[in-house]
Amino acid sequence: MGGGLTVISILTFLVILTLFLGVRIVPQGYKHVVQRLGKYHSILNPGLNFVIPYLDTIAYRVITKDITMDIPTQEVITKDNAVIMTNAIAFINVIDPQKAVYGIDDFRFAIVNLIQTSLRSIVGEMDLDDALSSRELIKSKLKAGISDDVAAWGIVVKTVEIQDIKPSPTMQQAMEKQASAERSRRAAITEAEGKKVAAILNAEGAKEAQIQEAEGKLEASKRDAQSKVIMANATREAIQRVSDAIGDRQLPAIYLLGEKYVEAYKNLAISPNAKIVALPVDILKAVQGILGGGK
Repeated sequence: MGGGLTVISILTFLVILTLFLGVRIVPQGYKHVVQRLGKYHSILNPGLNFVIPYLDTIAYRVITKDITMDIPTQEVITKDNAVIMTNAIAFINVIDPQKAVYGIDDFRFAIVNLIQTSLRSIVGEMDLDDALSSRELIKSKLKAGISDDVAAWGIVVKTVEIQDIKPSPTMQQAMEKQASAERSRRAAITEAEGKKVAAILNAEGAKEAQIQEAEGKLEASKRDAQSKVIMANATREAIQRVSDAIGDRQLPAIYLLGEKYVEAYKNLAISPNAKIVALPVDILKAVQGILGGGK
């Protein structure tokens, strides 16, 4: 009796275990690859699935959601021998789990290395300036370059984004020195141009001042000449009027000229440069001599 219960218990356990092994629940976002006796048999989709216990096994669990893959930073040499640092991020999706698990041993590792190799090849054909400013072009070339390769593994490349692309530290220092030298050169050119403009303006100002000074002197000379002409005319007219007024009477004229004569000698005597002043003995005769008078 006891032995019969043991057998029944063992059989019951085996039936429950068999039922348990024959039922597979696949979560959403995954697919299971089933092998029967070590050979690929089928793919289990999300939900409730049944397999043959002891014959079928779940060999691989493949995620069918978009997979994010970080591409590590690497050094890349451009066409003009500049070293830049670049990394990326890729988004892929497994559409054929059978090819993904049987077509390559590790599709993640393979895709990372494929992207790095393609990135080096693409950037290596570009100059530094083009590489730093052409992210979209690099992105499109990179996606087109790897899509055919990963398609054989049942994988679709959704997109590849260039996260960072910049010169290496050594190259960045060289570029900073070059930029500093360029700024110094432009500053020197600007300063030289400023001095040149200032010199031209100063020369033009000096020339204008000289022209104005010459014009002023010319105008002053004209005014002086005009004043002298006016004075000469006035003197001539005055002499003429005096001559008309006095006629042959010389005494008043002699008196007036004598007065001027004495005033002139007075001024000469008080001049600081005059040391000796000689006066004629007969001033009257001197004045008459001026007038052209007789004895």
